[in-house]
Amino acid sequence: MRYEIPANAYPSSITALSGGCLYLADLGQEDGLFYAGKTCPLPAEPAGEELFRIPMTYDTARALWKLLPWSGPQRVLTQPRTFGTGDRLGLAAVGQIRAVEGFDVYPVLAQQSMRELSLTGRTYRDVLADVTFQVLKAGYRRGYGADGDHLKNAEDILAAIADGVTMITLDCSEHIHCERTAAPVSDERRARYLSGEIAVGAHRLRFTPEALALAEAIFGEAIAFAIDIYHRCIEGSAVDFEISMDETDLSTTPEQHYFVANELRLAGIPFVTLAPRFCGEFQKGVDYIGDLAQFDREIVVHAAIADALGYKLSIHSGSDKFSVFAAIGRATGERFHTKTSGTSWLEAMRLVAQKEPALFRACYAYAQEVFTECRAYYHVSTELSMVPAIEAMPDDALPTLLDRVPSRQLLHITYGKILNHPALRAPLFRLWRDCRDAYETLEKNHLARHLALLCPEHAIAPQ
Repeated sequence: MRYEIPANAYPSSITALSGGCLYLADLGQEDGLFYAGKTCPLPAEPAGEELFRIPMTYDTARALWKLLPWSGPQRVLTQPRTFGTGDRLGLAAVGQIRAVEGFDVYPVLAQQSMRELSLTGRTYRDVLADVTFQVLKAGYRRGYGADGDHLKNAEDILAAIADGVTMITLDCSEHIHCERTAAPVSDERRARYLSGEIAVGAHRLRFTPEALALAEAIFGEAIAFAIDIYHRCIEGSAVDFEISMDETDLSTTPEQHYFVANELRLAGIPFVTLAPRFCGEFQKGVDYIGDLAQFDREIVVHAAIADALGYKLSIHSGSDKFSVFAAIGRATGERFHTKTSGTSWLEAMRLVAQKEPALFRACYAYAQEVFTECRAYYHVSTELSMVPAIEAMPDDALPTLLDRVPSRQLLHITYGKILNHPALRAPLFRLWRDCRDAYETLEKNHLARHLALLCPEHAIAPQ
């Protein structure tokens, strides 16, 4: 064998093939994908004697999925513990991988909604390609998922499936009518739910005629929508199906949760996970807001319903909900799906505050300018008047802003504007590139804190 692996190759990316070796290398301001050997198995350009440089494109990523199946997204949602991370920057997946490697958990690394794609100017193809090359870079071979997150129509769902996602999260919010007070209920459903108590594990549910009519009014259309989408888009495809009921103003009662899930099961819809709207507030990027005792009581019943009907609970807006993670883990028997995304972005901004205070100050000031516009996209309690002033704050105190609710939410919801600002984008990505090891460490530690509370019984001892 005449070729040698250069010193700038990432060691964990080096992958031996029958006729040579594939690896990613650090080229300074970017990474490069190379193959050392006589004949490259992927489309490439010669880069030296028995050396080829492979373009880091979506087409290459798809080809890699065939060559190295572990590099591509897989159906992981049926695993006991899955953890959605989401990479809005195209460079967060390595740190996310390092976090999940410490637990018996499968990550969903490529997790993006249409809103996130629109705000970052990306496509599912961009997201999938970026994650694929980071998986190769990390040498992560256990398997990961790709989520077409909070999709609302057949066109977007079919396009995401064609691009390669392995799960679809159906957002039913436009078909959930919390303002309604009652609706006619069929005789069949009346017989099903008004014939006495319904046992779910150790718990008992009881529908009154009024509660059933309200459940029908709020969720009847959403149930029909989910059934239709399944048959039009999901049936026969190689994706897992999640039902999202969380993007609403009113919390989902246990009886309403059971009503929706049971009707879908009776209709033959094989969803893997379901996200109710839990009591309290699961706002973006901050801890749970609400009555902890009530949450503890209700999460046990929600988990029992999921167990009885054969699916996992899904916890959306799961970033930084530290005060309820242990209760979720206990109630579900450490069997869950949890979504995070914005918290990885906030750790990226923590790094900016640590390394380039002037750049952070510029981002913070711009975030204040666009906060009101961005607030229309997200449910947050922060008002602009609550955001701390930082003009007199010393540089070494700036990272503490990422530990305060108003400044976290300020930066959380303005990510799209910041990333597309012509004077901010290039220096931000340059910093994240130059300090990528530090970013990976921040992400690993922060996300591992989530998992240590959610599934302490499934931590993996360091080798």
